[in-house]
Amino acid sequence: MADEPENALSPVRSQWLPWPVRYGGSLLAVAAALGVWSLNPLMHRDPFSIFVLAVVFSARFLGFGPALFGTALSVAAIDYVAFEPHFSFSVQGSDVARLLLFVFISVLAASIARARSQAEVRADQMHERMVAIVESSEDAIYSSTRDGLITSWNQGAEKLYGYSAKEALGQSVLITVPPELAHETRSHLELLGRGERVETYQTQRRRKDGSRANIMLSVSPLRNRKGAVIGASAIASDISSQLRAEDALRRSEKLATAGRLTAAIAHEINNPLEAITNLLYLARRDPARADQHLEMAEREVERIADIAQQTLGYVRDFSDARPVKVSLALEEVLQLYTLKLNSKKIQTKKEFDGACEVLGFDGELRQLFSNLIVNAADAMQEGGCLRLRVAPVHEWSGDHRPGVRVIFADNGSGILPEDRARVFEPFYTTKDSGTGLGLWLSEGIVRKHGGQIRVRSSTHPAHRGTVFSIFLPAVATTVG
Repeated sequence: MADEPENALSPVRSQWLPWPVRYGGSLLAVAAALGVWSLNPLMHRDPFSIFVLAVVFSARFLGFGPALFGTALSVAAIDYVAFEPHFSFSVQGSDVARLLLFVFISVLAASIARARSQAEVRADQMHERMVAIVESSEDAIYSSTRDGLITSWNQGAEKLYGYSAKEALGQSVLITVPPELAHETRSHLELLGRGERVETYQTQRRRKDGSRANIMLSVSPLRNRKGAVIGASAIASDISSQLRAEDALRRSEKLATAGRLTAAIAHEINNPLEAITNLLYLARRDPARADQHLEMAEREVERIADIAQQTLGYVRDFSDARPVKVSLALEEVLQLYTLKLNSKKIQTKKEFDGACEVLGFDGELRQLFSNLIVNAADAMQEGGCLRLRVAPVHEWSGDHRPGVRVIFADNGSGILPEDRARVFEPFYTTKDSGTGLGLWLSEGIVRKHGGQIRVRSSTHPAHRGTVFSIFLPAVATTVG
């Protein structure tokens, strides 16, 4: 608990004082009131006001008990020196009501003063707790004026940015902002000046040594008691290690995907290789039909080249989004899993619009399609049905952007309601084997392309199955 304020004697702090000091202080306050009354003839007409002040002082700084003691002393002093006959404790009938009213007002004023003191103490305690929390927070917490000059800087900010509080105070918040993001901060200051809040978002900031930090930043306006905006407060959390961990998980899942693809590709290449071997053998044994056999062998070589070309789609890593024919990419991924689907006698029904195109990352979209096809195949028994659909649509909600909807629908075992809410969490899986990263990675790919992914599922025997519906905008709106 924070210490009490050092600059005020409150009822709470007054309890630490010896009782002779507290009650002696109340006696001195009443004596001072009596002295002021004696020296100022104008107060002789109304002796109550100065003694009420003495009672309020006692309640405010010495406690409620000394205030009651001061009230009793004030009653005695007023009766003794102010009421006639003077210097006598005989009270006339008309003065009793006045004294009772004085006692009532004094006790009421003392109660109000005591309540105010306690409220101030609680406010001071809360303020000190908040200061302690801010100072000890691992997050960088700092504030600035409306013009962007730093006014507070906690230890978390020192650790994250490398500037000490002495170095940062009075400087512009732009000392932590990379030059290319300066416009972002200026825009935020304009929003905050209008009293608007900046929602939490991911960005980069610059440390004192020039290195970059990936952070989650939240900025809010600071207001005075009248509600006017006087500055801004910011909370920044360093997420560099989190992003590195997520990147490692993505790489891990990509390796797992590569392993699945290797088995499928090996089978797809093995068949034409066997055919080429047989055709070359026949060409040697039957020279008359050698040209025909060699022509067939060339077609098998072209088939292998096509498979290799499809495989390259997974490993190409372009830094910029490029046009991707969605139906073509999905068709090529589907071909690589022909063996897996045929081994379970799974029927595939396709409704592809060949004109559908998005700006995106071809390799990542193929990985997305691969994950969903494999999941659907694993969920279905022999003789199942996988429906795939690619169609031009507009976004379900929001700005209703034009784009492409890709649907994967299976009649497999379905997903239980309690599992459905967690399917996109990392490491969460209902399979006996698997990393639990496939759908998490898939959701990240869709989000990176500025799209949305939804899942519907049922375990009811009459209409069992799962549908993954993906919207990809036609125009690239990728996020980092």
